[in-house]
Amino acid sequence: MKRLKPLFVLLLGSFCFVNTGFAQKKYTISGYVKDAASDETIIAASINISGKSSGVISNQYGFWSVTLAEGTYQITTSHVGYLPKSFSIALKADTVINIALLNSTGLSQEVVVTATKRDNNIKGTQMGKVTLPIEQIKSIPAFLGEVDLLKVVQLLPGVRNAGEGSAGIYVRGGGPDQNLIMLDDAVVYNTGHLFGFFSIFNADAIKNVSLIKGGMPAQYGGRLSSVLDVSMKEGNNQKFQTEGGIGLIASRFSVQGPIKKDKASFIISGRRTYVDALVKPFISKTSSFKGSGYYFYDLNAKINYKFSEKDRVYLSGYFGRDVFDFVNGKQSLNINIPWGNATGTLRWNHVFNNKLFTNTTAVYNDYNFEFNGLQNNFRIKLASGIRDLSLKQDYDYYPASNNKIKFGWLYTYHRFKPSVVSGQQDSVVFNPQNAQVKFAHEAAIYVQDDWDVSKKIKVNVGLRYSMFQQIGAYKIYKTDDFGNRLDSTVFKKGAPVKTYGGLEPRLSMRYEIDNETSVKASVTRNLQYIHLVSNSGTTLPTDLWVPSTIKVKPQISWLYAAGLFKNFENNTYETSVELYYKNMQNQIEYREGYIPSTLKDTEEDFTFGKGWSYGTELFINKVKGRLTGWIGYTLSWTWRKFDNLNQGNKYPAKYDRRNDMSIVASYDLSKKWKVSATFVYGTGNAATLPQRFYIVGGVLSQEYSNINQYRLPSYHRLDLSAILTPKKNAGRKYKTEWVFSIYNTYSRKNPYFIYFDQTGNPYDGSLTVQAKQVSLFPIIPAVTYNFKF
Repeated sequence: MKRLKPLFVLLLGSFCFVNTGFAQKKYTISGYVKDAASDETIIAASINISGKSSGVISNQYGFWSVTLAEGTYQITTSHVGYLPKSFSIALKADTVINIALLNSTGLSQEVVVTATKRDNNIKGTQMGKVTLPIEQIKSIPAFLGEVDLLKVVQLLPGVRNAGEGSAGIYVRGGGPDQNLIMLDDAVVYNTGHLFGFFSIFNADAIKNVSLIKGGMPAQYGGRLSSVLDVSMKEGNNQKFQTEGGIGLIASRFSVQGPIKKDKASFIISGRRTYVDALVKPFISKTSSFKGSGYYFYDLNAKINYKFSEKDRVYLSGYFGRDVFDFVNGKQSLNINIPWGNATGTLRWNHVFNNKLFTNTTAVYNDYNFEFNGLQNNFRIKLASGIRDLSLKQDYDYYPASNNKIKFGWLYTYHRFKPSVVSGQQDSVVFNPQNAQVKFAHEAAIYVQDDWDVSKKIKVNVGLRYSMFQQIGAYKIYKTDDFGNRLDSTVFKKGAPVKTYGGLEPRLSMRYEIDNETSVKASVTRNLQYIHLVSNSGTTLPTDLWVPSTIKVKPQISWLYAAGLFKNFENNTYETSVELYYKNMQNQIEYREGYIPSTLKDTEEDFTFGKGWSYGTELFINKVKGRLTGWIGYTLSWTWRKFDNLNQGNKYPAKYDRRNDMSIVASYDLSKKWKVSATFVYGTGNAATLPQRFYIVGGVLSQEYSNINQYRLPSYHRLDLSAILTPKKNAGRKYKTEWVFSIYNTYSRKNPYFIYFDQTGNPYDGSLTVQAKQVSLFPIIPAVTYNFKF
């Protein structure tokens, strides 16, 4: 507690500070920042006031508020992708002003360059935060023509992918479960389609994407590494709009518009692959694979209604499903594997007064995976998943021009289904007492203050308390040395089984050297109560989400970071260098020699240890001009140490990557053509491989190396794309574009995995064993047709 005492003092001091210095008459200006064409709110817009060293940022719902002394002020509002707007105001009373910004798309680049001011990366306290405009995401070369925001996030420093084709992300040495990924406040537990090759996020339905990988604010919790906050579009409440695209493997279609102009709007967006439909005609009726196939689809929908200037309600949802079928008529074998997410979010925004804004959110979330197999008269079913019911409130309080206080609470009821198997043969039902369904309460309360101490010093200090309680119905079994159950302790429905909790202090500080240079530092403590346990190197639907229990303790981390942030040429170039160190306790892996089994609780096969990671990140981002893009480079080390693994010695984690670099560039050739390129390079994945082969009784056996002792060949790839936007004819109300892309332009054979092939006979001495590499994707050209009207 001694370490936490200075944080309490600083937090208390900031609250006291806002109550002083009000002798001069002051008034409050508040309102929303909106898109002038669609009336959608704009997140994280900058509102700068003349004579003030720092301004205010619109919150997640577009609301802003600032308290100023009586007088005349010049107010300038800006956001990436919009033309800045300036106006003057003679402040003599509390005033409500809704600011509408014009989208800069289609306007002359010279106007954008001379008018836009972008310096939030210098002025703010937040470290490691990147906001990506959806139009920029759409311009980056895409795999098979499918725009994928997670693959764009993987191009940022400190973030790496799990390997060729994977949609999982690994941030600063953390695993895929250590990222809090949210879609309209609903937690997303599985982000992948096509076994991880594509993400579930349909870019046509997305409004804003923010990644926080350092100095996580107190409003977020439950994960150790990062936050990826994705917001859906609200729907144009001024006019109807339709857009979509036709690609090589999938098509998209979206429609949005007003239900009641200026009051209510909606958006519906759907996507589906049609590989199954294209291949079906080419499979002969006599083929053993007749009827086999794979497809995925997803649907985003959202409606909102503005009851008054102070109240607005949003209802949004996502439903996505992957379905894999395998039919082998020769063996009478049928396999059906469906999995997917379903979320629903109900939000109420309310403005109590011009200084206090609140958002109340109720969330339903369901992720499930099934395996259904039928051979002759034997049927088997394997199911796993997680279901949440959540309720939370977040308050934004603006007591003074140099303070923004945020506080709130969260409650979630969890239902985990780790691995349940059942079967049937003829009239005999096979229903063993395998892994139990688990239930838990999770709750948190937080407060944070974003405080301009002086012109040069700004502090964001926060404190979060979280709690996790496993509850019944639940049984704890006592077993013998052979795993046979001898006795049990029974917990009734709702009865407490095990409770964890703790304080999570957060502190970020910024010192402004000049208008274009600042130094930042942060320290955060995080607790994580639910875990993804994987027996592979990628995020697959077969991986299991498990809760903290009487046997499984929560993960804990401390993250320390510091960085220098510098802009050049009127904020045209943003640069930063960040250093970080993170230590992690209670990391989870499967025990050595683990063999998957559905007949017992998976947590009986867990082993626990610690981890740590450290590194430096370099980021150069050009945000203005005909040429835009960034260079990101990360030098890092990630280690794990388990008493029961690798003889107790430390070893590199499977997501350790020494060098990771990405170069992203987009260039406007003309009003019709825009070209983009992406180059990525990374040190090869760590791997555990056989290092000795020997023959015992005529059978070839192998001895494996220490964990992750070897490295696969390095990974590198160049992607290209070109976007053609034909000139619109007078009177035409629709816009079209053609997107041409090339994935892996020089057809690099990047390693997916290594296997060992044997030839010859061990008895005559002709046996040879050779390592062979499997690569997934050669050069892949693609074309997509997009339309909007």
